[in-house]
Amino acid sequence: MSKRQLIGEIAMQLRLLQQSFDAFDEAAAARLALNRTDLRCLDGVLTDGPVTAGQISAALKLSPAATTTVIDRLERAGMVTRSPDPDNRRRVLVTATDAARTVESEIFAPVGLAGAQALQRYGPDELAVILDFLRTARAVQEDQATRLRSSS
Repeated sequence: MSKRQLIGEIAMQLRLLQQSFDAFDEAAAARLALNRTDLRCLDGVLTDGPVTAGQISAALKLSPAATTTVIDRLERAGMVTRSPDPDNRRRVLVTATDAARTVESEIFAPVGLAGAQALQRYGPDELAVILDFLRTARAVQEDQATRLRSSS
């Protein structure tokens, strides 16, 4: 295969990879009876929590009102709790519940384990190239998102 053909195939595989991420997120959201925004919020709370509503708003690019609605839904679903910030009485912290941690271990952890297992077939030099490619691909996507936002 020529370099041009390889680049084209990589581009196609990236599109298919993105679609597979979307399909997984859709399946996870459906299994949890959440919408995709709620799932993104839950992921952020699990990863970075406890977090403030303002941090959630910034991460998800939601208005404060929309963020409150997402947190309300996750709280009703038993996935998060709100508690006063001990360092600032005016802020509330959003924390993942034990039920959310169970979801994390049953739904999300197996993906990481399967991915780590699949990467075992590569040597350190190949893994370094993969890591560089992923960082490059992410930077390209972030730049393109910025381009789209600034052109509106």
